[in-house]
Parts: sequence; C-alpha cells; structure tokens
Amino acid sequence: MSEYVIELGKKSKEASVILNKADTLTKDNFFEILIKNLNKKREIIKKENEIDIKAGEKKGLTKAFLDRLLLTDARIDGMVEAIEVVKNFRDPIGEIVEGFRHKNGMEIKKVRVPLGVIAMIYESRPNVSIDASILCLKASNAVILRGGSDSINSNKVLVNIVRESLEEAGLPKDAVILMERTEREYVNELLTLNDYVDVVIPRGGKGLKKAIIENATIPVIETGAGVCHVYVDEYGQLEKAKNIIFNAKTQRPGVCNAIETVLIHKDKVEEFLPEIAKVLKEKNVELRLDKEAIKFVQDAKEAIEEDWDTEYLDLILSIKTVSNIEEAIEHINRYSTKHSDAIITENFENANKFSREVDSACVYVNASTRFTDGGEFGFGGEIGISTQKLHARGPMGIRELTSLKYVISGNGQVRG
Repeated sequence: MSEYVIELGKKSKEASVILNKADTLTKDNFFEILIKNLNKKREIIKKENEIDIKAGEKKGLTKAFLDRLLLTDARIDGMVEAIEVVKNFRDPIGEIVEGFRHKNGMEIKKVRVPLGVIAMIYESRPNVSIDASILCLKASNAVILRGGSDSINSNKVLVNIVRESLEEAGLPKDAVILMERTEREYVNELLTLNDYVDVVIPRGGKGLKKAIIENATIPVIETGAGVCHVYVDEYGQLEKAKNIIFNAKTQRPGVCNAIETVLIHKDKVEEFLPEIAKVLKEKNVELRLDKEAIKFVQDAKEAIEEDWDTEYLDLILSIKTVSNIEEAIEHINRYSTKHSDAIITENFENANKFSREVDSACVYVNASTRFTDGGEFGFGGEIGISTQKLHARGPMGIRELTSLKYVISGNGQVRG
C-alpha cells in the first residue's frame, strides 16, 4: 500500500470525526459560501474545463463523451441550483427514525448517523465532483473523489473551490479530497483501504463497476451502468411512443438513463416502427434491428446478440420485436442493468404487470426514463443511481448516504 493512498485515508478519517460534530448552521453556511465561490470563479472553471475538452478532442473522444465532460454557464447554474436544494433539505443527522419503549421501561430509538468516509469513483462528468461533495457533506460524510483522467483539470478546480469554502466555513478542508493521481494502481489500493474508508460508490459504465466489484474489499454500492429499455405494448399509442423514445434516446444520449433498446409488440411494428425510425433518423440515430423489424426500415443494420446488453452512450439504438408482454419482461430482466425501464401502454393490467415484474430500480409507465435523476426526484442531485437492492436503490440522495444506530436509555435495567 502506497503512503500516498494511506495519507488520503488518514486525512479523510480525521475529517469525518470532526464533521460528525458539525451542526446544521455551520454546514448550511458552507453551502452559501460554496455558491458564492462557484459564481465568483466561473471563468476559471470554464478555462480549466476547456483544457480537458481540447485534450479530449485530440484523443478522438466521441461527441457524447465530450458532452458529458463539458461545463457551460448553464451547467454551473445547475450546480448552484443543486446546492440551494441540498442546503434547504432538513439535516438528516440525528433524525429519530422511530422509537419505542421496552417492556422494562427502556427507551429505544433508531437514529440516523453518517456512513463515515465514502470513496467516490466516477468517470467523465465533472459536475459529479460538486454533486458528490454537497450530498456527502450534508449527511456529515467525508469523501475521497477519484474522477477520470479526461476531466482532471475540471475536477481539480471544482474540488479546490469546495476545499476553500470548507475552510472559510470553519470545517476541515480534508472532508473533500480529490485523488489527483489517476494511475489505476492507486484506485486498486483505495478499494482495499478498509481501515479508513467505509463504503465505495462507483459511478460509470459496466466496465468500471465490474472492475471495482472484483477488486474491492470495502463494501460497494453499485451504481451507474444503464442498459435501459422502452417496451411499446400492443395497447400503446403511437404519439406517446414516438415522443418518449425520441426523448429517452436523443435528449442526452451519453447518460445512464438514456435508453439503449426498444422492444415493440409484433402487432405494432409495421404501423409504429417507420414513424419512430423517421424521427430518430432526424437526429442521426444509428438503428440496429432484429430480423423482423429490419423489414420495415431502410438503411438499418441488423442487430447481433451483443447489442442487447450494450450500453452505447451514443446515438445508437437497438430494436427488437417481441410476441407479447411476457417476452418483453423476460428480455428486460435478462439484459437490463436494473436501472430504468419503461412501458408504453393504455392497458391498466399490462401497466401493473410490467411495473410488478420488471426487476429494475425505476419502472416507468408512459414516461421517459430520462427522469431517473436525483434532481428530478427532488433530491437536489444524486451521488449515483443505485442498481442493487441492499441499503439504497434508485437515485441516491442524502438519506441514502446515512446509516442507523440504536440509542437505548434506561434507568439501571439489567437482563435477567
């Protein structure tokens, strides 16, 4: 284990002890200071981000990847809005979740507490540096951030602003630390830093998540990868299907809640598919269709097996014909990453069946999967979309970044 990683862990652990004592007013004052400093340093942020963008263009990164990397005034505004929302949330720490009295007179309370030190490992989106910091800090957690090498300059400037704001608010600056060394060996060491780190949260594609799960000895909350589906049922309406699919694929194709596969009931393919394909091609979406569907669309590629479980994060969409809702559900449960999946239907029973049987964190009826987002759910952003079932599932806000402990008050009781 390198001294560099051990030192990160020590500093974070020490900061988490101090944070656990921080009151709500001090934390809220930090958020106000952070907003002020982000607004004051907008031009510096955009200048550092431009360095990453130009380096990414030279590397030949895709347009979707560069879009995830880009910081504009509008996206900085989004960071500021997220901070405002999180600041205004009720402080979760110390909240009594429930309480009861033992038959011997003891009072037993379940109380919300911080997780402690969180290691956050993410890829290209530098706004995650702010989202993760504010959510962790609101719940009195320290966080070690490890972003992708492609966004290193953007992450450095954002995290430095957070650390300066912490100091100005009288909180330990090491409550937020960026791992600036991006070599893989340091990430692997971080994943085994059990003495200092309480939980690891990966936010990125399937490859990142797989590597972390295989190497971590610290508990992992799985997030990120999104092979998301829309199923157009035999009772679906064309306009709804067309608009939802267009939005879920093209509004921002490089994010985890964008769809990668559309399933269409066999009785709707001939009527619906040409219209759906037409609007998608206006956005230059590459279509990959199964043997049944490809008959109804010109200039489309035939899908292969690996298309069904690929997260494209680009303007590519696979389309498959299914015989009934049971086949659609079976396909989704086999290939989905359990993130977000939708049905387009006017049939109440089918809507309920799909909602009940699709094993994903977020299931939609007649709405776009693009709403799977902490901001859209009213959480002020999220640290990730949990696709597992233990502790947290779906968009993870501040309450998902806490644990619980029991506080028992007695008057000399002993167990007989």
